[in-house]
Parts: sequence; C-alpha cells; structure tokens
Amino acid sequence: MDLSRLVALNAAYARAIDNERYEEWPDFFLESCLYKVTTAENVAKGLEAGLIYADSRAMLQDRISALRQANIYERQRYRHIVGLPTILDARDGAADVETPFLIVRIMRDGRMEVFATGCYRDKVRTNGDGTLRFSERIVVCDGSRFDTLVAIPF
Repeated sequence: MDLSRLVALNAAYARAIDNERYEEWPDFFLESCLYKVTTAENVAKGLEAGLIYADSRAMLQDRISALRQANIYERQRYRHIVGLPTILDARDGAADVETPFLIVRIMRDGRMEVFATGCYRDKVRTNGDGTLRFSERIVVCDGSRFDTLVAIPF
C-alpha cells in the first residue's frame, strides 16, 4: 500500500468534513463498512460499544441526513490536524493503518477548543476503480468526555 495514497485519502476525508461538505463523507467508505467512534478506555477494557456505530454506507448517509434535517445543535465546525499514517499490515490490496488526529472545534462565536484527540484505526481497500476507501474506520478518542452533541463526523 502506497503511503502517499493513504495521506491523500486522510487529507481529502478531513477536508470534506472541515469544509462542511458532509454529504461527501459516506463516499470515503465502501458500501459494506464499519464506522465507530469509541474511547481508548473502552478499547483497553475490551468494550465494543461506541458513541457512534454504523455498519454500512447507507447508515452513514442517514446520519448526514439527520445532521442536515433533524438535529438541532449549536452551530460549529471542525478543523482536523491529521498525522502521518502507520501501516500495520498490508496484503492483497488492503491495509491496516493507524493515524493520529487532533480536532479543534470552532463555535459560532469564534471560540476554539480542542474537541478530540486520538487515532483512526482503519482497514483500507481499493474499490472497483482503484480508489482507496475505508472498509473500517474506528475512531479511538483519547478522552472519554464529550461536552455536547456529537453530531459532526470525526
């Protein structure tokens, strides 16, 4: 697996979220996928539950639909700082990858704060046209407290 393609995938992913182009977010995943947001504490204890769980691209699309049409929350946006991915295993066009992240939340009034830090634990594959997509993205947050509705994808 080419490291530069993984960097480009993560950069495009973060850019779509940071620019509030949420409708593009599900397209970074294969049709059959797993997306979960959890905490390092849960992972250490072997607890499978997460703050967010979706096991298909359709569920991710539903999440964005709810974000745009149903959820009511204080206007905010994110800025991702994504580190370099580490390839843990690669074979047959797929890779297990871990990438650190930091997310700054910018509120409507301009206040900024560190919202989350952690790492993405990904399984990445090529789809039919050779584009890299996530078959699994587990967002492991270092902290275990979130002070507001977790509405926007990580």
